[in-house]
Amino acid sequence: MSSTTGLDWFKSSYSSAQGDSCVEIAVTEQAIHVRDSKDVTRPHFGVGRDGWSHLVVFVADV
Repeated sequence: MSSTTGLDWFKSSYSSAQGDSCVEIAVTEQAIHVRDSKDVTRPHFGVGRDGWSHLVVFVADV
């Protein structure tokens, strides 16, 4: 997997004005990277595009 330094992180437009209780994502060709917006110094994880697509469909159905 490619280096994750210098990723462009962003939050959902549904995130509160305080920016708490949200995750941030960064998109690369290889993966979607996810981190906790409350503590960006903690490790993040990456998931492949197919896995991300399955997650989004699942969450939309909940």
